[in-house]
Amino acid sequence: MASLLAAVPVTVVETYGDPADAVLFPEEEAVVAKAVAKRRDEFTTVRHCARAALHLIGVPPAPILPGQRGAPRWPDGVVGSMTHCAGYRAAVVARAGEVTSLGVDAEPGEPLRDPDVLTMIADESERAALADLGVRHPGTPWDRLLFSAKESVYKTWFPLTGRWLGFEDARVRLDPDGTFTARLLVEGPVVEGVELKVFSGQWIVRDGIAATAIVLPITPADQPSAVHA
Repeated sequence: MASLLAAVPVTVVETYGDPADAVLFPEEEAVVAKAVAKRRDEFTTVRHCARAALHLIGVPPAPILPGQRGAPRWPDGVVGSMTHCAGYRAAVVARAGEVTSLGVDAEPGEPLRDPDVLTMIADESERAALADLGVRHPGTPWDRLLFSAKESVYKTWFPLTGRWLGFEDARVRLDPDGTFTARLLVEGPVVEGVELKVFSGQWIVRDGIAATAIVLPITPADQPSAVHA
């Protein structure tokens, strides 16, 4: 994830294990009090990563509790995103004055195991594009990347709208150069008076992980409003 986002103004902390010193605030403990060990480890370690990332941008440690629809509630003045899958956890944060919204997702770097999942997440044109990519660039888990990209789209969308976005509500095009675009098929979020209809992101497959990320930076025209918000 860090190499994927090296060129944008965000801070990334990632790990391929569950550190023994990862701990929770009491309020967070209450959220996973009855969770199975796997869920508890994911929840704990990804927040450990998040607090390490917040420390790097000068934000003191604080509980990061699930909010509406499970989205993390970040400290004031911070935007961020967290992700975890088997053997990997990561958190990405940025100052709200530099980034409007962001979304990251990591998945196992292998094809989807259930073909019905692809039918659920992709329309006919997306499935045709994946088939073409598979012929031209075999060995890349294109269907898994599409799933991950749509997760990143939702994570970017939700803080701006507070609304649900289904898999069918964004059409994603993956490109072999490590980028993707997502065209929203519903009314897009309005930022500084402009409706956003397209999100641009990046993808990578490395070390057994397929990861995607979207970062919407603050543009110079946005800067005054962001400062006064």
